[in-house]
Amino acid sequence: MKKTFITCILALFAFQFSIAQQRMDNSIVINGFITMSMDNFLDSIARQHNLRIIFNREEIGKQFVAEHFFNEPLKGVLANICRSSGYRYWLEGNGTIYILKTQDELLPLKKLARNTLVNPVLTQTIVQQRAEIKEPIVVRKGPFNISGKVIDKASGETLPGAVIRIAYTDLSATSNADGYFTILNVPTDTCTVITSYIGYQTDRFELRNLDFKNLVTINMFPSSNNLSEVVITDKKTDGVMTTDTRRVSVLQISPAKLNELPNIGEKDILRSFQLMPGISASNESSSGAYVRGGTPDQNLVLFDGFTIYQVDHLYGFFSAFNSNAVKDVQLYKGGFSSKFGGRLSSVTDISGKEGNKKNFSLGTDLSLLSANIFLETPVTDNSSLLLAYRRSYQGPLYNKLFNQFNNTSTLTQAQQGPGGPGGRGGAQAASTPISYFYDLNAKYTYRHGEKDIFSWSFYQGNDNLDNSREINLPSFITGNGGGIKISDLTDYGNLGSSAKWSRFWGSKLYSNTLVSYSTYKSNRDRSNKSTVTDTAGFSSEISRGTVEKNMIEDFSLKSDWEWQGFNKVKLLFGGFTSQQNLSFNYQSDSTMLIDQYNKALTGGAYAEAELNPNEQLQFKAGLRSTYYGKTGRFYVEPRLSGTYSLSDQLTLKAAGGRFYQFANRVLREDILSGSRDFWVLSDGDAIPVGAANHYIGGLSYETGGFLFDAEVYYKKLNGLTEYSQRQSPNPRSRTIEEHFYNGQGFSRGVELLAQKKTGNFTGWLSYTLAEAKNQFDTYGEEYYYANQDNRHEFKSVNMYRWKKWTFSATWILASGRPYTAPTGSYSLDNMSGIRNNYLTISGKNTERLPAYHRLDAALTMDILKVDSRKAGTIGLSLFNIYNRKNTWYKEYSIQDNQVITSDINYLGFTPNITLSIKWK
Repeated sequence: MKKTFITCILALFAFQFSIAQQRMDNSIVINGFITMSMDNFLDSIARQHNLRIIFNREEIGKQFVAEHFFNEPLKGVLANICRSSGYRYWLEGNGTIYILKTQDELLPLKKLARNTLVNPVLTQTIVQQRAEIKEPIVVRKGPFNISGKVIDKASGETLPGAVIRIAYTDLSATSNADGYFTILNVPTDTCTVITSYIGYQTDRFELRNLDFKNLVTINMFPSSNNLSEVVITDKKTDGVMTTDTRRVSVLQISPAKLNELPNIGEKDILRSFQLMPGISASNESSSGAYVRGGTPDQNLVLFDGFTIYQVDHLYGFFSAFNSNAVKDVQLYKGGFSSKFGGRLSSVTDISGKEGNKKNFSLGTDLSLLSANIFLETPVTDNSSLLLAYRRSYQGPLYNKLFNQFNNTSTLTQAQQGPGGPGGRGGAQAASTPISYFYDLNAKYTYRHGEKDIFSWSFYQGNDNLDNSREINLPSFITGNGGGIKISDLTDYGNLGSSAKWSRFWGSKLYSNTLVSYSTYKSNRDRSNKSTVTDTAGFSSEISRGTVEKNMIEDFSLKSDWEWQGFNKVKLLFGGFTSQQNLSFNYQSDSTMLIDQYNKALTGGAYAEAELNPNEQLQFKAGLRSTYYGKTGRFYVEPRLSGTYSLSDQLTLKAAGGRFYQFANRVLREDILSGSRDFWVLSDGDAIPVGAANHYIGGLSYETGGFLFDAEVYYKKLNGLTEYSQRQSPNPRSRTIEEHFYNGQGFSRGVELLAQKKTGNFTGWLSYTLAEAKNQFDTYGEEYYYANQDNRHEFKSVNMYRWKKWTFSATWILASGRPYTAPTGSYSLDNMSGIRNNYLTISGKNTERLPAYHRLDAALTMDILKVDSRKAGTIGLSLFNIYNRKNTWYKEYSIQDNQVITSDINYLGFTPNITLSIKWK
């Protein structure tokens, strides 16, 4: 009897096992293209076919399934996915399926299976997890078109330049300036979408249950500074700045993380770019970009679509952009798209913040240099507003910077008067500098439905530098006394505004139409008025000195369109027109010597095709045509760039193109009197249209945590212009002769970058070997080193995060810049017998300044919890820690036929403290 009972039990078990095997062999088949996490895939099978599948969810959830099945039996499907992920499956006679790595895991999994039957809490958890899968695996076959936008989860800000791709396919897209994207021909709704954006955590989600007729919204979360563990699942960057390996010579920065880098007192966008290869970091007197041997005026700077002509505050120590008003910045070092034109070297494209669409927030930054306040708020359910204002004040740090560039002194009696030295007193000059800079940003954004965006952006920035003084002359000089009023004023700044309409016409067409106005002014008053009263009581006033005014206005209209015709082809096209008005006045004493006014109409169109024939190859071919009114000619600019992936890690890249520039900021012949550059319009004759050819090649090797990048470039330039003024040789004629010198040049170099992107310790090392030379007939037939030439430049950027603390340090080493120096002096007597001293000058830029090097460091601490109603940091920044005396330029004077040389140095050791608080 007992034997018969055991036989029956074994027969029943065999019958159940055969039924389970039969179901796996025959009744369950899988069809479709599957890309999802392994745990969700197993849950879907279990729910659809009423199976019981037991596995370690924590471990299995780290695995991914990317397969295409065609009527594949379940047994084969399980064998396939388990084999590729290092697992195996175990089938019980009762139909339960166990997924495990070793047989030792079987007993714990069986215990887990028993608990799900007796533990209602655990059972409910598994039921809820499976209930989330509302559709079976093969719900809807493709292909599908996916359109959507990428936004910041906390604020609702759109994120331009985010990379969206379908896992384990060659399908991908990049969000445009307003955060929209389109991916065509997605095979099934079981695919997984992976989105990455600098400074944000990588996002993954599956397409199941989505309504593809509506726009998909992808919410991104900022990356945290104090993650206890980082699991690298894909190539991603959550640092401050990186090189975009999908495009040629493109840098992208995260404004929200700028406080992690050392600074003098402000989170500075443009100065942060100087820490990357190819952009000079040894010119402290300009925050403008010296990119690959180019000058700052050869860099097109756009803020919300309008042009910024001057990017400096406080003699160039700070850029003109408030980082709290900036959402995204991309810098194209060369070979840039046909969408951009009018400059020879590079493009800096800045997108302003739209304002928090969900919550009111108010923040402030306070330092020893300036105060910065910004506000973001929703206005209605569909609109938002951002306001940001920054102003400097004359504290210890500001005065140190100001005095670095301004020499003020007490004027004593120049010659011994009655009473001898010190007798009866001297002429005293009282000087109290009054100077400040400010900038104001405002942006209003209104969304009409899901497809229309209307925005208005405004920017104004200004510097007012007043070093004027009065001198009271004693009576032994003038008789009854008098005085001299010395004006030393510099007033310069930008004003710009744009109104934009963005329209998402459908999954294949997008447009962006913008009208803008921008202006730049520069006023310099270096004059003096002296009042003298003689013994008879008669007063006379004498005016001497120079007054200069330069202004450029730019009225522009442009419309950019994107057409995603096919997954492999994207077409960019558009039109543009602008009217530029330029004036330049030069007054010496009381006589107007130069009074110019010029204007030019520019218009044209461009088209560019982005082609992706396969997963490895991507390239862009474009053409830009510009009509310039002052020459009456069309200028055609072909562009080409591309990348080819030899593997998942190694990418080759190349770019080339033709570029023209119609507005130039010409250099003065004598740079020792300060920045006297000014803007002019090309006329095709005395001031030719600038032209450049770019040739770029390189390769990148990128893993989950590291990036190694190398690029070589050669840039040929024509139509370069320098300027000088000469007094008319006729002593009776108070006129100034203007001389424009035309020349050509080239720059070439190699850029190397090694970057660690993830973990507590991040940073990069970069090295640039470069050469920049010019040739002007007025200096001879030979090429000479350009003023901005830097042969060697090495940069080390290091950041370490520990709990609430961020430590950072940067070290810069660069070759000295070339300069022209006097080699001696001589004296000549004129017709009146007065002796004049003269300098003999070396060849153009044949001398070099000493090597430049500097160490900076910063310490930042989170002082308030990020998830509370307030968030804040306090930072200590140390600039030029070991007080290196880096030479800015040299001044020369003659005494007793001897040339006296004085070194004018950059800033020495400078500490600063910054407090940042934001109320949500």
